[in-house]
Parts: sequence; C-alpha cells; structure tokens
Amino acid sequence: MLRVILGVTGGISAYKATGVIRLLTEAGHSVKVVPTANALRFIGAATLEALSHNSVDPDLYTDVSEVKHVSLGQEADLVIVAPATASFLARYAAGIADDLLGNVLLSTEATVVVAPAMHSQMWNHSATQANVALLRSRGVLILEPDSGRLTGADTGIGRLPEPEAIVAAALAAKDFVASGALSKLAEKRILVTAGGTHEAIDTVRYIANRSSGKQGLAIARVAKAAGAEVTLIAANLQIDTSGAGTVIAVESAHELAEAVSKLIGDTDVFIMAAAVADYRVAEVSETKLKRALLGSEVDLRLIANPDILKQTVSQIRSSSSNCLTVGFAAETVETEAELIELAKAKLDSKNCDILLANNVSNGSVFGSDENQAIILNGSEGILRATGSKEHVAIQLLAAVAAKLS
Repeated sequence: MLRVILGVTGGISAYKATGVIRLLTEAGHSVKVVPTANALRFIGAATLEALSHNSVDPDLYTDVSEVKHVSLGQEADLVIVAPATASFLARYAAGIADDLLGNVLLSTEATVVVAPAMHSQMWNHSATQANVALLRSRGVLILEPDSGRLTGADTGIGRLPEPEAIVAAALAAKDFVASGALSKLAEKRILVTAGGTHEAIDTVRYIANRSSGKQGLAIARVAKAAGAEVTLIAANLQIDTSGAGTVIAVESAHELAEAVSKLIGDTDVFIMAAAVADYRVAEVSETKLKRALLGSEVDLRLIANPDILKQTVSQIRSSSSNCLTVGFAAETVETEAELIELAKAKLDSKNCDILLANNVSNGSVFGSDENQAIILNGSEGILRATGSKEHVAIQLLAAVAAKLS
C-alpha cells in the first residue's frame, strides 16, 4: 500500500480528480487529498472526503502543532497533482509555498507526478514550457496533456489525461524516478516507431497485422514526459497520439523505412516497436480487383520487405553515431524459456542493444492495455516487465537510461 498525496488545483477538470481517487483507493492505496483554495470552487471538500475516506483541510494554519505542512510531504510515498493549472506550474517552478500544497511539495522526497490541464495557448506559451522544463530537470514527471475538446468551443492540446492513464503512469513512475532515469533521458532525441504497416493489394485492399501501436505510443508518451525530444513514426494508428511528441504518419514498410532513414542520423535512441509486414505484394493493382473476374481462387506473389531494424542498426554501426537501439519481438511460444531463447537469437541477429519480447499466443497483447514481456539488456541480463503498457514503457526506458549512462 502506498501513501498518496493527491493535489488538486483550480481548473475545470478538477472533477476528474474523483476518478483518480477512486482508482487509487480501489487498488488499496491510502489517499490524502490536498486541494488549493481555487480547486474547492470547482469541487466540494465533502466529495473528496467521501471518496478518499480522509478529511480534507487545505488550510495551512490549522493543526499547526502537528506541523502538517511538513509531515504530509515527509510521510508520502507518491505525490500526484491532477489537474495542474498553468498558475500552479509557475508557482511550483518558482518554489512558492504560501499554501498547504506548495509546502507539501517542497517538503517531500517522494516521487512527484504532475498532470497539467489548460487551454492550448497557455500550455504552448514559452513561460509554461520553461516551467515544465525546469520541473522536469528537478526530477518531476510531467505528463503531456491530451488533445480534444476544451472548455468552450476550442479543440486542441490541453485536456487532462483520463484518470486511468494518470494512475497507471503515476504508480509505474515511482521506481522510474528513483532510478534517476529522468535526468538521463531529458533532452535526448528519441525516435519511436509504433503500429503495424499496411501493404497494398489494390486500391482498396491491403495486408496488415494485429498491432494496435499502444505499446509504442506508451513508450513515446513516457519518454516525452521525461523531457526527451520525441518523434513518433506512427504506422496506421487508430488511437489518440497526443502527448507523444512530433508524429509522422506512414502506411507501408517502405514509407516507414524512408522516415527512419531520414531521421536516424540525428537520434540518440531508436526504439523499433512497430510491427512491420515481412512481405509485400509484388504487383499492386491500380484498380480494385473484381471478384467476378478473379473467380474462386487468387494467387498473390509476395516479396520480402527490408529488415528495417537490422538495416538501421547496421547503418548506425558503420557510422560514428552512438545511437542506442531497441528492437521488439512478438513470438508465439508455449513457455518463457522458449521466448527467452528466441529473443536471444533475435538480439544477436539484429545486433541491437536492447530487445523487448512478448508472447502473443492466442491473440493476447494485441489491442490490450496490459502487457507481459521480457527485456534483454545484453550482458546485464533479463528483466521481466508486466502490467499496464505505460508500466512496461517505464521499465523499458529505465533500462535504456541505464544503458545510456
């Protein structure tokens, strides 16, 4: 059980804090809510108390004998602030502590996870971005806001991430921050591929695979939250990519290979999470193939696509680049021992630095929010990564950070 402080600041999305409280308490954690005075304009203390099963008193000057402004921070295992307004980010970055939440943050040595929510223009303002960069440099994990409908008629980046995403990232972040991974990833240029390629048969049909891209997207988002400069090459993603950095959309293996080739020379870490079709159709029809003309059987001649990971690693090794490379392997096996054996063989054949492998038998993993994987880190052994895809992303990036150092 973790002792969690949940800071709530005065934004319209303060109502979503109820979802964060419920998820934490249902998982067996103790939650103490510390709202700002403005937060209580949007959500009542009674609601926060009922859900957290703890009293809510944001007054800095009550229970002075208990030194609560220090003791709360000292006793916490994890501090989450959701939502975090632009004003809060500025005050936290400046070290201003004239309310209870500000004092708690200055007195804690716990992992701090901040989930901002504000209008797009406020989030993109240079002052806000400078405050975010400063907080990240101090070891604060700041989640990227989601994109979507904002207060009023505007749409764009600035929405508070959903409670499930906040809680998953926060619970997984504790060990990640403690390992010092944040400082090692900050400002690194990380290139991530995600999704599955489509190989055209004709103008309407294609060969595809079952990859949803959720694991690659989670990696991009966690890396971005850690302060890295992230580019995500998205192969046919049908999910929201907000918070993942710069996004480049591609469709086929050829387009993916071209995008990687253009960007790899300016990259510190390359993470090849996309599922690339091994083969493509040799002759793509420029018009829709008609069943009435083809009959009951169709023969398609397939030719091999390039091995993007192997080619890219070879390109890196033959240059003066120090780019660290991470490969992925989806296998169908019966035992973990088989998975480890196949993963070791692939790590050697691809010549990458780290390889994440998972067992996708019976359609598991694809499209799921959970994952169960092993991470091979060269001579440093095998790490088992299990849980939400955000949790697995954090474990993988912690391994990357260790390798970078």
